[in-house]
Amino acid sequence: MTDEQLLRYSRHILLDEIGVEGQERLLASHAVVIGAGGLGSPVALYLGTAGVGRITLVDHDKVDLTNLQRQIAHNLERVGEPKAESARTAILAINPEVRVRTLARRADDALLDDLARDADVMIDCSDNFATRHAVNAACVKHRKPLVSGAAIRFDGQLSVFDLRDEKSPCYACVFPPDEAFEETRCAVMGVFAPLVGIIGAMQAAEALKLLSGAGLSLAGRLQMLDGRGMEWTEVRVSRDGSCAVCATSRKTIP
Repeated sequence: MTDEQLLRYSRHILLDEIGVEGQERLLASHAVVIGAGGLGSPVALYLGTAGVGRITLVDHDKVDLTNLQRQIAHNLERVGEPKAESARTAILAINPEVRVRTLARRADDALLDDLARDADVMIDCSDNFATRHAVNAACVKHRKPLVSGAAIRFDGQLSVFDLRDEKSPCYACVFPPDEAFEETRCAVMGVFAPLVGIIGAMQAAEALKLLSGAGLSLAGRLQMLDGRGMEWTEVRVSRDGSCAVCATSRKTIP
């Protein structure tokens, strides 16, 4: 690391759990963030400030005035710009040495397969089950850790799915794709502004822990937040031996 990097990341380096080696791992890492909205904003900013060397941002949407209530990577001047580009501008304003790639397109199966192949961690900040399952499938195929978060109204949830751990479930083990889940949009149901910041910051924390080797991840645990009373509930989640997504893939793991 350069003298400037040693100064910039000194508060990480002072942590025994990270130190110089952990920070160097962050600098050499590639994180893919799916979604640059409410959750993706704090994720992208914290990954950038922490010195993750390469960040790929994927979002097909553009910044709208209604986003500014909670999507902190954007501002009034960038209304109408692609969200991925707006978030890139915000990251580079804080840490210009980070390499940020933007993809202003939908995260389809082919794109996710390509991104997961080259990623060290995938962070799902999308807002619909179809995309979450597509991201999970790509992570399962390439055995890449997935940090998953969701937030609506006053309710949030967070977990890590990591097939490198034989005991860890994949997203589909916990939320099977053939089950009917109520799809809710914040445009209709609303979302408490700080909630996405709380969940997004925790997603960033889990991603940084995975990349640096610090601490233990949330793999095997699902955390749920009721923001009305600021109460956390944690449940243990286990792999499904008959999961349609990961059961076959696990048999090919060396």
